[in-house]
Amino acid sequence: MFGSFCAQRDFFASEHEGSERRRRFGRGRRFTQGWEEEQRTPRGDIKYILLALIAEQPRHGYELIKELEARRAGFYRPSPGSVYPTLQLLEEAGHLTSEQIEGKRVYTITDSGRQLLAERDNLSEVMGRGDRSQQMFGLKDAMTELAGAVKQVARSGNSERIDRVREMLNRVKREIYTMLAEED
Repeated sequence: MFGSFCAQRDFFASEHEGSERRRRFGRGRRFTQGWEEEQRTPRGDIKYILLALIAEQPRHGYELIKELEARRAGFYRPSPGSVYPTLQLLEEAGHLTSEQIEGKRVYTITDSGRQLLAERDNLSEVMGRGDRSQQMFGLKDAMTELAGAVKQVARSGNSERIDRVREMLNRVKREIYTMLAEED
């Protein structure tokens, strides 16, 4: 009996590992990768973005990540792997200082950091302000409203309507992918 339990445990562990691997590297990434590549911050711009946010007020790393995500309407979230090393490099270069406050490392911009920031052109575009930012918020609002309408149909329990909505959504998805293919 114990051997049977171990075999079941190993089976479920391997199933979990496989699903975890697919989540990180497989199917879950495939559908969003094109958008993420489109939204990825150009190499080197992250340091200016972080400096600009810290120039507004001292912040810690997680706060910077959340603020950038909010300014891009949730469509872009920088990875901790890009934010924290950049903060460390900026601090080592003398553009930032940091101190532990309530268990968090809070960064403050220095005069050198302000000077570096002043040298950057088109910072407002990089920060997610302007027309493109408004378009992203508009797209997010449209998606939220669509999700609300789909939920209402699902809650109705009417299988005919549910099938019709699923077909409509699949048709729209295909049209969007067709449009994206035309741009290349």
